[in-house]
Amino acid sequence: MLIASYNPRQIGDVLLLVLGPDQPNQRSVRKGNVVALQAGGQTVGYNIFNASELLPKLKGQVGHIGLSKAEITTLNEVLQSQGFSDRLPLTSPATFVVGQVNVVKPHPQSTHLQITETEVQAGKVLQIVSGSPNIKTGIKVVVAEVGAMMPNGQLIWPSKLKDVESDGMICSGRELRIPHAPDKPGALILPANYQVGDPFDFEQAATLFNE
Repeated sequence: MLIASYNPRQIGDVLLLVLGPDQPNQRSVRKGNVVALQAGGQTVGYNIFNASELLPKLKGQVGHIGLSKAEITTLNEVLQSQGFSDRLPLTSPATFVVGQVNVVKPHPQSTHLQITETEVQAGKVLQIVSGSPNIKTGIKVVVAEVGAMMPNGQLIWPSKLKDVESDGMICSGRELRIPHAPDKPGALILPANYQVGDPFDFEQAATLFNE
């Protein structure tokens, strides 16, 4: 997984690269303009300083950054030149996808949470705990898979909600910040013609609320 984030107003000209969740007892190793964040013998992220000199497209951007293969190759060359052995993955699966809720079960320790089995592609089903009041079987929804960065900057990792494992998040239109989406809790229910497993198209979804 690879998540890139850039916010020069808050932290300066630094590209944040997330490869995994934060770990206890992390340590930082700096070589030149690169800081590696390491824990348990693994690298969980990098901070690239003076990033806009490497990737001019960063100027004027804020938040989640989509990186092309060519840009990732450039960053890997920088890592290699500074003596880091790890490499950034050249491809990353879509992290916001169309899912279908196939099973809904009550949560044993909560009256407002429910346990779903949500299909996100052929043969791949995620257990996701949801508090959406409109959750039910058969609906198509937006799933933020593990590794997704929400519009508010929240990263989605495996978690437990009242002792039940949850691998992802079923999103509302408000959480996705889709223009004119209902400003209330509840899963964003997609039209039936959306295909399970397809990457979620934010621009297309905005047309759902034009009226």
